[in-house]
Amino acid sequence: MKVKPDFVSPLNLSAEQLAKLREYAALVWQKRETLNLTSVRDEKEIWDRHILDGLAVAALLAKEAKGAAVKAADYGAGAGYIGISMAVAAPNANIALVESLERRCRFLEWAVFKLGLKNVKVLNMRAGECNRVADAEFFDFATQRAMGKLDDVLQACTRALRAGGVFAAYQAAASEYNPLMAQKCGVRQENIFEYALPDGKARKLVIFRKL
Repeated sequence: MKVKPDFVSPLNLSAEQLAKLREYAALVWQKRETLNLTSVRDEKEIWDRHILDGLAVAALLAKEAKGAAVKAADYGAGAGYIGISMAVAAPNANIALVESLERRCRFLEWAVFKLGLKNVKVLNMRAGECNRVADAEFFDFATQRAMGKLDDVLQACTRALRAGGVFAAYQAAASEYNPLMAQKCGVRQENIFEYALPDGKARKLVIFRKL
């Protein structure tokens, strides 16, 4: 299934939501050097390369949630490109930004405060540690981008996923994984969504469901 390059219209984002995403891009641009957040050359690239990537998975989250207040995790959140885009586009979802680097967590907490996002929490931990904290909750939806090869991150990213929950993994267009690893982790591949960013870069979301 091909996902249209125009991710904004299918989500029916309001003018307020679009303004919030632009505000977020400005925050990243403001702190890009002091916190080593990104290598982009201008704010437009933040939108074209990162926020649109986040909106691609936000569309899948919205379809899965069907208006319910689902719990979702963005593993390896980094500067928050994926998780914050999901939080803005799907305000009924509760988003956990899971990031192991403390300095990035400080930025995420600051950005969430500046944006006034009430549906986001920042967890300073590794992906595989989410089910070890005192208030551990199983997620309905999870995603990751740029954490490494899928075989290496699949177990950590699906450990705190509830039965029936969805894991959407960003992958390069030509990347593959070992089906035996999915079986070991108790998930099955359900779909693959392919699309292209405005710069023509091919992207792929591999969708798994927890058994």
